[in-house]
Amino acid sequence: MTTTDDQSSQRDLRKAEWKVRTELAAAYRLVALFGWDDLVFTHLSARVPGPDHHFLINPYGLLFHEITASSLVKVDKDGQVVEPGGLARVNPAGFTIHSAVHMGREDAGAVMHLHAPDGVAVSAHRDGLLPLSQTAMLCLNHLSYHDYEGVALNLDERERLIRDLGDKSMMMLRNHGVLTAGKDVPETFTYLYFLMKACEIQVKAQSCGPTCMPSEQAIQTTADQSQSLGSAAALTWPALVRLLDSKNPGYAV
Repeated sequence: MTTTDDQSSQRDLRKAEWKVRTELAAAYRLVALFGWDDLVFTHLSARVPGPDHHFLINPYGLLFHEITASSLVKVDKDGQVVEPGGLARVNPAGFTIHSAVHMGREDAGAVMHLHAPDGVAVSAHRDGLLPLSQTAMLCLNHLSYHDYEGVALNLDERERLIRDLGDKSMMMLRNHGVLTAGKDVPETFTYLYFLMKACEIQVKAQSCGPTCMPSEQAIQTTADQSQSLGSAAALTWPALVRLLDSKNPGYAV
């Protein structure tokens, strides 16, 4: 490769990284907009384009509505800061969870983890997510479970977490929260929206008294129809960006 080709390749990588940074910053602000944030805790991450095993995560200490593309911190697979944003500190528990998925799933371009109350409530329910709504039934075929082991500071947990996730795109972290993984930020946020909406509906439905369960045939039919759920991002993400631009612009700096 010539010097000119190398420089062009580097420019392309920087451009691709900035796109991911902008999308991830938008996702942080959307989480805040929907009321799913938890002060400075929980994490969204995205793989940095290129040959290095680096990913972007929030600087520990910023609220989600404050995140910008340039404030995101680049870390390696060992949790070492490669390129700081506005703050260089990252949450160790965030690194444990996100590094597990990024290292264990080559197809996981983004990973999102929340402690939103409805998600935690359903994760703590004995039966987990139930087929109480169309939204939940669209999620069930994509969903796995991981038992709670304490605050995620033990790197040994990564092996069990990725084993339990398997090839799924959604996970209930028992007594802890929810997690989604997808090929990129738009797809991963779309999975997150469906999972959180399903949890919100379940909490409301169960608070009203006895619930109505659909037939097994209806559950299976909806599961079959859910195979391309992630592709909904082609419609949802541009709409979400328009919403964010009208409510909380300034993330793409």
